[in-house]
Amino acid sequence: MHNYDLIIIGAGPCGLACGIEAAHYDLDYLIIEKGNITESIRRYPHDMKFFSTAENIEIGKLPLISQDIRPSRTEALKYYRRAANHYNLNIRPFTTVQEITKAGQGFQLKCEEAVFHARKVIIATGYYDIPKTIGVEGEDLPHVSHYYDEPYRYTNTRAVVVGGANSAIEVALDLYRNQVEVSLVHQFESLDKTAKYWIVPDLENRIKNGEVKAFFSSRVKRITKDFVEVEHIPTNRTKKLSADFVFLMTGYRPDVELLQKTGIQLNGPAYIPALNPQTYESNVAGIYMAGSVVGGEETAKIFIENGKLHAKPIIADIMNKRNRSNV
Repeated sequence: MHNYDLIIIGAGPCGLACGIEAAHYDLDYLIIEKGNITESIRRYPHDMKFFSTAENIEIGKLPLISQDIRPSRTEALKYYRRAANHYNLNIRPFTTVQEITKAGQGFQLKCEEAVFHARKVIIATGYYDIPKTIGVEGEDLPHVSHYYDEPYRYTNTRAVVVGGANSAIEVALDLYRNQVEVSLVHQFESLDKTAKYWIVPDLENRIKNGEVKAFFSSRVKRITKDFVEVEHIPTNRTKKLSADFVFLMTGYRPDVELLQKTGIQLNGPAYIPALNPQTYESNVAGIYMAGSVVGGEETAKIFIENGKLHAKPIIADIMNKRNRSNV
């Protein structure tokens, strides 16, 4: 039975940063990823550009060369794959961790394909894999999606976009500019003012001009193959919006079930994990957390640019503990 010094769950930018740091200290490590390298970025809209500048999402002191100040999705995907190859990171893709349990002085990680053992574990699973559902009839219909790819499939159709933060605003604008009849449904009175500063006024102007129909203070009651029924919350009046496609841009959440099964304490409605703020070790000794999963459902707090910084203090703590045990 092989017992790794460290297993990192998640091959996103923060998981890769942890792997690079582990390799620097000659730790026997493995990165387990349920998709492929930076799977969540692969699922971003095809034409998306990052909010962060290129240098802020670099890892391993490798430069990210971008045509613009803010790199594109494709540039980032190529960059992180080059970084993984440059450092010859030990990655096992398409492997899903189903359970983490204590085993002797370390942990056992059960996957469908195999069982792995490690002395320490870093959970760097992000939050983008599991959409927040809205729990209405029709949410699982084939023309309904929690992810957005590109606009060209939807030209000359009718689409309903649900949400009012960054993703919803960008999807609504992209669809509108590619000849889609767009309706936006949002439960609050206005768009999220904390969204990217250059896109909020853009959509507000499209709404003002009647180019995008907006239904604020409204929620989805049900979805059918032909329409979305929405309710105006203050008046309880309902309206049917014709829709060929529905995009539920209502956010995402971390894998709460896996964390709770592992014994990690999650606090409050946002499921903030209990962590040592200096080392990022959880309440389960020997299990650390890195990247956006540290923020629970408060997804605006941890980005690649600050999540990647978790790698150094985590590996430093692992090394300190290892050195003390060898004294």
